[in-house]
Amino acid sequence: MPTLLISPASPFVRKVRVFAAEAGVADRITIGLANSWDPADPITRHHPAAKVPTLLLDDGGVIYDSNVICEYLDSLHGGRKLIPAALGPRLLCLRQTALASACMEAGVLVRQEGRRPEGERSPWWVTRQTEKVARCFDAMDRELGEGALKRDLDLAHISFACAVGYIDFRSVFERDWREGRPHLAAFYADFAKRPSMVATVPEVAPWDKKK
Repeated sequence: MPTLLISPASPFVRKVRVFAAEAGVADRITIGLANSWDPADPITRHHPAAKVPTLLLDDGGVIYDSNVICEYLDSLHGGRKLIPAALGPRLLCLRQTALASACMEAGVLVRQEGRRPEGERSPWWVTRQTEKVARCFDAMDRELGEGALKRDLDLAHISFACAVGYIDFRSVFERDWREGRPHLAAFYADFAKRPSMVATVPEVAPWDKKK
């Protein structure tokens, strides 16, 4: 059975895990922890950049990048695909997913800057990344308000929700991000109740608890 290497706080990991649950294939993978901050962690043998999530296949193959892993998981079931095949819907889904990924990446960069010794942190860098998150949230709210996600659940819906969940988890904003973003707030409040989201609430990794 393929093994998904994860860090329990990663929004990209959560996206894959929620996707697996929504696609009905969560029982076809196992979960393994990987500390991408530890150069001795076995993940470095499978992913040159030691990033999570990384999926180890039974035949020795490796798949990485969360969207690529989701593509693979979508191939494991015979039901409705969560990544559309038709070009138009597919491009829309992937563009919206890219928007959410940019938000996640900026949020992770804020978190990583916070791990640096206090005297080495860059307030300018944190502000720059936080502004990116804010712009992404504004775009997500606008698209939701325009009805751009009024369709059956797909990877974009999952990505939006996991991006918001991570920003909430890491408290990236000093004030409530819901102010002025009613469509995103309503979407997240509803989507967060899904069993797939409840089962994958981010947690502080064991190695971070020791700090």
